[in-house]
Amino acid sequence: MTVLPDDGLELAGEFPDATHEQWQRLIAGVLRKSGKDVGEAHAEEALSTALEDGLRTRPLYTAHDRAPEPGYPGFAPYVRGGRPEGNTAGGWDVRQRHAAADGGAVLADLENGVTSLWLVVGEGGVPVTSLAQVLDGVLLDLAPVVLDAGAEAEPAAREFLRLCAERGVAADAVRGNLGADPLGHEARTGRAADFGPAVGLARRCAEEYPGLRALTVDALPYHEAGGSAAQELGASLATGVAYLRELTAAGLSVGQACRQLEFRYAATADQFLTIAKLRAARRLWARVAEACGAPGAGAQVQHAVTSPVMMSRRDPWVNMLRTTVATLAAGAGGADAVTVLPFDDALGLPDAFARRIARNTSTILIEESHLARVIDPAGGSWYVERLTDELARAGWEFFQGIERDGGQAAVLRSGSLPRALADTWRARSAGIAKRREPVTGVSEFPFLAEKPVVRESGPEPRSGGLPRVRRDEAFEALRARSDAHLAATGARPRIHLAALGPAAAHTARLTFAANLFQAGGVEPVVGGAFEDSGATEVCLCSSDALYEEQAEAEAARLRAAGAAHVFLAGRPASYAGVDAYVFAGCDAVAVLSATLDRMGVVS
Repeated sequence: MTVLPDDGLELAGEFPDATHEQWQRLIAGVLRKSGKDVGEAHAEEALSTALEDGLRTRPLYTAHDRAPEPGYPGFAPYVRGGRPEGNTAGGWDVRQRHAAADGGAVLADLENGVTSLWLVVGEGGVPVTSLAQVLDGVLLDLAPVVLDAGAEAEPAAREFLRLCAERGVAADAVRGNLGADPLGHEARTGRAADFGPAVGLARRCAEEYPGLRALTVDALPYHEAGGSAAQELGASLATGVAYLRELTAAGLSVGQACRQLEFRYAATADQFLTIAKLRAARRLWARVAEACGAPGAGAQVQHAVTSPVMMSRRDPWVNMLRTTVATLAAGAGGADAVTVLPFDDALGLPDAFARRIARNTSTILIEESHLARVIDPAGGSWYVERLTDELARAGWEFFQGIERDGGQAAVLRSGSLPRALADTWRARSAGIAKRREPVTGVSEFPFLAEKPVVRESGPEPRSGGLPRVRRDEAFEALRARSDAHLAATGARPRIHLAALGPAAAHTARLTFAANLFQAGGVEPVVGGAFEDSGATEVCLCSSDALYEEQAEAEAARLRAAGAAHVFLAGRPASYAGVDAYVFAGCDAVAVLSATLDRMGVVS
């Protein structure tokens, strides 16, 4: 550590230290000016943001918010990374996902920056018999392969190992993961899987293939079912513990069993929550390993995947921004491998351009932004350390609840885990419907005239178990109704936006209303007379002062002109002749659905 000389120069030395109370006083003053009379003691609470799992993000963190000591990179509790050098040697493993038998796409990825392959095999992916074709030309001693074969894990693993032997790859040179995940398969499909093949593969890897893992603990099914970060952590821990029990019962030591597991987590555009989740996951798994008597085997190997839940089907180009932030978070959080889903992933099979953008996202962050040069770049931030600790505690509590109820298999089969995930998603969906969690290009800044992006349909994913949710699903259903109406009639459903007074009085609410109605596929008609708009619905847009003067008279005039329903943008006092109000925080999905119903736009 470099010690600076005492040259009498002290940063901000001429200024007295500001106190926390002074800061609270200033914030309370600003809030009062905005119309919120909040006392100084509650100023921070007023600016706090509620997260899932009962967590809150506060506006200010100080040294008083210290969390437990995170340790050093590569040492227990592994909060700061599973390896002392982190990803500084060459960046994280850039892992591309393939679910179609396209060997050309696989080779193109490997030739242009991808360092490992994630192959969906069997149901919902590449047939086992096509593995040789897909891996034709792939140097299996250089490119690790991760399989995801569900119920066909054993035959897929057998075929992969046969290919390695056939091509002369030494057993100690084989890298990757055979991807057995019986509980993950059950979560996806609702069909109980036999642990026997997974145990057999783990024993074989432990005995013959030192660089190959046999099992994946995939937390994506719980994330994709609408689960929170803590639920994702708790379910992954419970799954990992279930696998440890099976493997040690078959004769492996705890250390050997731990070395057969790789954990897969979702990375979202909430960058700090993603960073904290990956750090918390390592801490929690280290605690499990310590409790099992193998503290030295507690370094969790992590594969982060950009969240499918956040991917939109409308304006899919925005997905590039979402995946970039998620990839940055995964890298900063210390993930060993990162998969960036192509921006058109929700639409079908990605094209060459989408795959290129996906792999280049990691390349730019590693090679140009130099993100991997710093080990645990978020470490030391009072906010990140505190969030890591709070999330770890919430995840551990959820894990303990699963264990009390009999373990991961039991809670899947009893329905208690699916119900918990559904409850979380129901609460989150309410926020999305009210646009408190905006989805750019969907619920915010939608573009009705956009040309749809069309892709070839891919294999149907595994289903029958936990649902797969998306943030855009409620608005997507509304937009689909509008599209069908356009195809049938040649025009979209319309609403006339009636601006009252000068631009300064109506611009903000006019923009708000246009944005809201377009999110449901309703075309706003601005300007001109209502009679010429071709609309049956109308929305008044102006200031509260002008509403007081003109709203009732204007509503009466519009009704006389044939308006079937009159909205008002804002939330002032009620006015005669106005049927409904649209405002920030209203249930936009309910408003839009009812509007389409009145217009005769069928579901």
